[in-house]
Amino acid sequence: MTRILLILIPFFILLNGCATAQMRYSTKKKKAIKLYEEAIDAPRENINMQTGRPDYESGIELLKKALDKDDEFVEAHQLIGDFYRRSGKSKEAVYHFKKALEIRPSENLNGLLFVDIGDLQMRNKEYEDAIKYFDMVLNSNDRGISDQVREAASTLKENAIFAKEALKDPSNIDPVNIGPGINTEHPEYFPTLTVDGQTMLFTRELPNNNGMARGQEDFFVSQLSEKNIWMKAVPMPSNINTDKNEGAPTISADGRTLVFVACSGSSGIDYGKGRDGKGSCDLFITKRLGKQWVDPVNLPGSVNTFTWETQPSLSADGKSLYFIRRVGRRGTKRSDIFVSTKQADGSWGEPVPLPMNVNTRREETSVLIHPDGQTLYFASNGHVGMGGTDIYMTRKDPLGNWSDPVNLGYPINTENNENSLLVGPDGEVAFFASDRPGGYGDLDIYYFILPEKFRPVKTTHFEGLVYDAISKKPLEGKFELIDLSTGKQVVQSSADPVSGEFMVALPTGKDYALNVSFPGYSFFSKNFNMKANADKPIHMDVPMIPLTDDQPILLANVFFDLSKSTLRKESYVELNKLYNFLKENKDIRIEVAGHTDTRGDDEANMQLSKDRAKAVYDYLVEKGIDASRLEHKGYGETKPINTDEEIAALESEEAKEKAHQENRRTEYKILK
Repeated sequence: MTRILLILIPFFILLNGCATAQMRYSTKKKKAIKLYEEAIDAPRENINMQTGRPDYESGIELLKKALDKDDEFVEAHQLIGDFYRRSGKSKEAVYHFKKALEIRPSENLNGLLFVDIGDLQMRNKEYEDAIKYFDMVLNSNDRGISDQVREAASTLKENAIFAKEALKDPSNIDPVNIGPGINTEHPEYFPTLTVDGQTMLFTRELPNNNGMARGQEDFFVSQLSEKNIWMKAVPMPSNINTDKNEGAPTISADGRTLVFVACSGSSGIDYGKGRDGKGSCDLFITKRLGKQWVDPVNLPGSVNTFTWETQPSLSADGKSLYFIRRVGRRGTKRSDIFVSTKQADGSWGEPVPLPMNVNTRREETSVLIHPDGQTLYFASNGHVGMGGTDIYMTRKDPLGNWSDPVNLGYPINTENNENSLLVGPDGEVAFFASDRPGGYGDLDIYYFILPEKFRPVKTTHFEGLVYDAISKKPLEGKFELIDLSTGKQVVQSSADPVSGEFMVALPTGKDYALNVSFPGYSFFSKNFNMKANADKPIHMDVPMIPLTDDQPILLANVFFDLSKSTLRKESYVELNKLYNFLKENKDIRIEVAGHTDTRGDDEANMQLSKDRAKAVYDYLVEKGIDASRLEHKGYGETKPINTDEEIAALESEEAKEKAHQENRRTEYKILK
């Protein structure tokens, strides 16, 4: 069916209805009429067991015989043209539609036939011819052509003009099959990646026992080997994969949370493994504790409704969930992108649609929020494109506004329907599913180098282990990463309660403060310069010091102006964390200590360290901490972490400067 006219009645049905009612055809040959009437119902009577779809080929064969009887049989040309179109044979469809017009020029049913021919010519990449047919509608004075048809012709003409120009400036991409570890003779699609790029989870459709073509959709997982080869995929455990269909997964940055779609016939019907739903398709969530996945539950909160929700995409910070929801009246083809925010209690808040410069009056069919948190890729048939469903990109500015979408162009988009795109954390490699020739069978997953103009902000990751510094026991540390330039929290997460492991995304080009906390322990702090370490993931183990221990705790994100005791604004995040720590632990007294490096005058260094410790003390008192709970002391250069001898032995000036920086520090120590 014409893609832009999905809401219109297919013209051949209308013609057939009129002809049948009046028992008048353009031919008088009874055998041709009999074959034609048999062909009308043939596709529905001969369902293809391999595809589960109407067998249009059976109707085509009957219509060929009818046309052998009378090649001037207009209705037969129209119907075989539509059957060819539905079978994906657009060239044959165009031939028969044009033949119908040649025999009976008045057969342009209110402009629909011209629009159909133009749409099919776009599939054939014959854009000039397509534009000619759209113009026949747009330039016609025929009052029988509705505004709806004219609007369709205008939209398709825009697409044809865009596609013609896009072909002149194609992107240089070379898709590569991801390999037999993931791809098989079965369809594989909807890949999702952890932020380290080492784990891929995807959907595979396996045959049903009943022999029907529409198979069983399950999740499989593959790991990337040290040789950059994807290993043989294994199925998710049986409490995730069920005898129902699971699809369209999104995995969290650390690989410990999975949100996916499960569908059922109607509200209240079991979705498999006792899963209850609210509508025809709902989102479900499961978490991994250690090596075990808990049983999935219906996504708590306000996301799921009586309609269907699908295609989830979880932001790397775990705070936002993007997804597709059907909107409008039942039976419409309208679907939009929505976003929900995670609430303090772990549920998901009332979703809001993206603005209408992103959503359209037609269908948005998939969505991906990149780990950078600001670049969104989505599929839609409502924006100007190559025809059918194309993939677009939009970016969110610092104020939260989404830019007008950009079409990713040819050959990422083609005259066919493109549905989803996965862009890796580094922004350079993209993945998609295709049934192009040369694969392992049906849909395979491919990757290619994404053109630079379509790349998101490069993102790396921060990983490690949270544990008790004394007993070495893993801890479920709660940690946050804060953009030091804005003071805004960019990541809030927790370590695995069993293993203590964690992994989060880090967009490059910024400086971050890290704070890790856990009840009964002093909080841990560190900072990262991701401007200097843009290409390298960061691994750091986090030893948490019990409150019963009196060893000094580094305040890594307290900064002063050069050779002064003036606190820089970037310090407030850390000092507020210390303030909250003291409020929560009212029986604790601390000493704030200042230290300098060994360069410069000893006496001046001592005074500077005292002044800096006093500045932190004053800040906490002004915030409301009782002065009796605080002491401050300057140690100057008397307690260096790195001695002068150790620093002198370092080879590079950069390493020596870093060692001096480690000596210049602010700490606190629990006194009681």
